Amino acid sequence: MEIGARTYEIRTYGCQMNVHDSERLAGLLEDAGYVRAGDAEPDVVVFNTCAVRENADNRLYGNLGHLRPVKDGHPGMQIAVGGCLAQKDRDTIVERAPWVDVVFGTHNIGSLPVLLERARIQDEAQVEIEESLVTFPSTLPTRRESPYAAWVSISVGCNNTCTFCIVPALRGKERDRRPGEILAEVEALVADGVLEITLLGQNVNAYGSGFGALASAPREVREMTGDGQSAFAGLLRACGGVDGLERVRFTSPHPKDFTDDVIAAMAETPNVMPSLHMPLQSGADPVLRAMRRSYRQERYLGIIEKVRAAIPDAAITTDIIVGFPGETEEDFEQTLHVVREARFSGAFTFQYSKRPGTPAATMDGQVPKEVVQERYERLVALQEEISWEENKKRLGHTLEVLVAEGEGRKDGATRRLSGRARDNRLVHFQAPDEPVRPGDMVTVEVTYAAPHHLVADKPVAGVRRTRAGDAWEARQGAAAPKGVSLGMPGIGRPAVSAVQAGSSSCSTCS
Repeated sequence: MEIGARTYEIRTYGCQMNVHDSERLAGLLEDAGYVRAGDAEPDVVVFNTCAVRENADNRLYGNLGHLRPVKDGHPGMQIAVGGCLAQKDRDTIVERAPWVDVVFGTHNIGSLPVLLERARIQDEAQVEIEESLVTFPSTLPTRRESPYAAWVSISVGCNNTCTFCIVPALRGKERDRRPGEILAEVEALVADGVLEITLLGQNVNAYGSGFGALASAPREVREMTGDGQSAFAGLLRACGGVDGLERVRFTSPHPKDFTDDVIAAMAETPNVMPSLHMPLQSGADPVLRAMRRSYRQERYLGIIEKVRAAIPDAAITTDIIVGFPGETEEDFEQTLHVVREARFSGAFTFQYSKRPGTPAATMDGQVPKEVVQERYERLVALQEEISWEENKKRLGHTLEVLVAEGEGRKDGATRRLSGRARDNRLVHFQAPDEPVRPGDMVTVEVTYAAPHHLVADKPVAGVRRTRAGDAWEARQGAAAPKGVSLGMPGIGRPAVSAVQAGSSSCSTCS
């Protein structure tokens, strides 16, 4: 650690977009001379907040309260609050927690180092919220947490008006990056050793709409859509042409924009993974109408059917809200019907809770808590049963697994390592005799299935050392061992990161 350098820690809550933004915040701070705090008490703590999850504000102010005595005993310590809750609450944050030094919003994350310095010099809180995007986050410096997998933001904002969601008001209208910029970032990541990218957007498959009318869109967009395909399908195919890129994912799409050409691009582009997160929210047409979701049950199940036909082994996950205002027992049964028909490999399930500032918060027919809880438990039980049945179908299958860092919490005790299969299923596997590193590939046979993971306890059939594994090893420094085997930190349970993700199952709100 550089002598005298100020240290930082970032605490992240919410969706993948926030995780991506936190990597940018870390890059900005390190570019400004800050260093990661490690085990020491940090000089700067940054909260990157979420306004979607229930009790998000209580959680933030509780954490800020815990930090107050720490700050009192740490001269020069600064606290910054950013993200969606900061965009929403603004000056309220320093009114409720006057020991906060900086408040910044979703549109100006690049201002953080300047605001911290201004707050230090002027000895007063700095609140700076912009109403529109100042700089596209992906143009800012970054400090990626993973050397083998990376987020690539293709758009920010959302043009939808779902009645339960506050995000469009906080992230703004959709703005898209030019395809050339996206592909240049992907190629640079691959050159650094990355094997897997996830294309990221609030409504990722609406990509292209941010350019307006096609006639006035950039030439590269017109060329990408020249044969009638959507811009997003064209982007997926273009990623397929990036040499050395082995896995492409995307999140989160919206059913209304999920076209047949996107399904074809997924099926026909070898490095696009057989993995799809397709938010449902509700299976009942009246509830979907009240949510202002512009599709209905028949349309949704039609998409699932087409995906299954084109990509038979696709693992499909979803988001579901239980107890939306006005939801009847009959409506809920329709949701269970869709779950049975779609046979999701997994689902992020939520009990509806009011979000101030959203139309749903003032709707009639708020469902009693005890009813919501009972329905929620039935939904979870059904989905657990289906997830287990679907995972059992993988017994005996041979899978290629990308060895991951921090995926298996019990790996040290079970003498296993962990990673993700091509369809994004979590796989715990027997550690091979030869050392493997995060970012390497292993070939394993599934011997056991649980609802949320697979186990491969037979000897590993093969190990493929990769550029990503080399990149991981290079991060460990010159003294790092040639590989990582059981008992070494970094496999199974990583060292505490300066960018800590909060416990959230949020998707990016599509």
